[in-house]
Amino acid sequence: MVGSGERARHWRYEELPGVDLLRARYIRKTFVRHTHENFVIAAIADGVEVFHHGGADRYAGPGALALVNPDTPHTGRAGGPEGWRYGAVYPSPELVAEIAAETTAIRGTPGFAAPVFEDPYAVGLVHEVLRAADEGNALAADTVLRVAVTRLLRLNGAPMPQRAVRTAGARTAARARAVLEGRMADPPTLERLAAELGTSPFALLRAFRETYGMPPHTWLTDARVRRARRLLDAGTAPAEAAVAVGFTDQPHLNRHFTRIVGVPPGAYRRERLGDGPRALRRKNVQDPQARPPVPSGAWQNRPHSRTYAGTTAEGRTPPSSGTPSESGSPWGCPASPSG
Repeated sequence: MVGSGERARHWRYEELPGVDLLRARYIRKTFVRHTHENFVIAAIADGVEVFHHGGADRYAGPGALALVNPDTPHTGRAGGPEGWRYGAVYPSPELVAEIAAETTAIRGTPGFAAPVFEDPYAVGLVHEVLRAADEGNALAADTVLRVAVTRLLRLNGAPMPQRAVRTAGARTAARARAVLEGRMADPPTLERLAAELGTSPFALLRAFRETYGMPPHTWLTDARVRRARRLLDAGTAPAEAAVAVGFTDQPHLNRHFTRIVGVPPGAYRRERLGDGPRALRRKNVQDPQARPPVPSGAWQNRPHSRTYAGTTAEGRTPPSSGTPSESGSPWGCPASPSG
């Protein structure tokens, strides 16, 4: 990990299909503009994360969650010299839709309304999911994940607006995206791409940015990293994945992969294939001394004097010492759906 004191672990637990997991402490780390195919539910333990989302900088401190819907451009950086420490779960859109249909009144495609939501109880639930996954407790991990997602959807959920391709510019941007997806390893220049689509370079640039929140070259880098992740998940070596998606070599992949995913591709691949250091310890011997980078109780921090840009809901936070079954409903949420 680049940077003294920085550390991160990005992994999957086979008993939680479609869910990525992360524990990290970053100090000088900066995430470039990127998107995720899954939801981002990041629970801040210490420090402050700043991320540009929806045209503004958002601030998430201890007791708050940074929430990003799928395919939503955003960045990430520390809000102070001490950096920030957090745990995150990345559930798939299919899983969130399944939970929403069963436990909320949200109609349409579910998503999160506010990108920063203050709820220490939900922050604690996220860290409990990570601890259960790390300990191999499948029942607890699955249960608490569903409790957390239900709670956040009920308190901060809404139908996501559908992106309709109506204007000529939006249709051109969609066609350009399809070309770039199909020719990822050997993309055309902006001028050639515009000529193929019957428009001008600046008209294409403007339409693409308005439709997807970033220029074509930034989107292409993000898409290449996504495809590289799928190749690494399947066991492809980083050097081979780099060339397959259009990067010049493995160092080129390393640079962009780390700036978007948060860990180098080699470390990512080792965890995904189950031969990372923690996975090996679990396979060979129970290690009672092992400790996660972000302890499951780390969300219980002293209050900060600063007020962060979050959304509040009256009466939404049960006592932090309670468990989901003790908080007034089977899901640890208000009795009536708020969506």
